Amino acid sequence: MKVTAFNGSPRKNGNTAAMLNQVLGVLAGKGFETELYQLGGRLIRGCNACDWCKTHPEKRCVFDDDCINECISKMDESDVILIGSPTYFSSMTAETKALIDRAGRICRAQGLLRRKIGASVSPARRAGTMNVFHSVNNFFLIQEMIVPGSTYWNVSLSTAEGDFAEDTEAVNVMNALAENIFWLAEKIR
Repeated sequence: MKVTAFNGSPRKNGNTAAMLNQVLGVLAGKGFETELYQLGGRLIRGCNACDWCKTHPEKRCVFDDDCINECISKMDESDVILIGSPTYFSSMTAETKALIDRAGRICRAQGLLRRKIGASVSPARRAGTMNVFHSVNNFFLIQEMIVPGSTYWNVSLSTAEGDFAEDTEAVNVMNALAENIFWLAEKIR
């Protein structure tokens, strides 16, 4: 089984990456093929609702001047998709939103993510994580994906690099999320 995690934070080694890597580490230990894809910090255009993807079932966006088509290909090849974004003014990063809008339109039009497993993670300084968590999970749900839970929501109170490792409860939540993804993947298989 293949897992691709998209890090929507421009901080490659920040708390979002640490949360995603915690889940990936557990799954890699159980034999999953894992990849952390660095999305944050890249220039990505938003969706302009041209509907080209609805009339051209080519598993890609008409615009090929950024990384979105590569992301769509990775999503299509994956059994499990993780999307992580830090909380920016109570929402996800612009890169994460562009991924959801563009890949979402194409994947939904072509049914590419149906019955795959998806989970979101989000750190924040104090608040706003639940909006990010829900928004990403809503993307998964409208794609007809299966969203496993954990012992708490997949969030962390983390600001400075390395804070996630000190948030013992959040580390345990990521470990439980990984275990639930593993259990669910085995049932689906």
